[in-house]
Amino acid sequence: MKTQGEIEAAISEGVSRFEQEYMGRGPKDIHAHLLGDLLVVRLEGVLTAAEQHLVKALPAEKGRDLLKQVRTHLIETARPTMEAMIQHITGVKIVSLHHDISTVTGEELIVFTLAQIPAYREVRPK
Repeated sequence: MKTQGEIEAAISEGVSRFEQEYMGRGPKDIHAHLLGDLLVVRLEGVLTAAEQHLVKALPAEKGRDLLKQVRTHLIETARPTMEAMIQHITGVKIVSLHHDISTVTGEELIVFTLAQIPAYREVRPK
């Protein structure tokens, strides 16, 4: 049985690999946080050069909205793959997925609601 930290590390690695394969590039930094039955994945530095240019070239709201629409559509299209990966790592079924991205900071959040709290081994203090 894995520790909470090992589960979070495996999720970070899996989501990073997914981003590289599916989106064309991985994040500069990624952290997964298991909080009870919530799994929060925070990716930093995810915007491609083309996306950054698009956001700057169009009027602020239009560029932001277009980028968010495209990213949301990509996540929804790949949702079964992501959910299967998370379920494989945690051993728990996914109830829902929530996603948002900031065009200002290049930070992306993916939140998974799990059917239950995953089982993990407690780490004993040394």
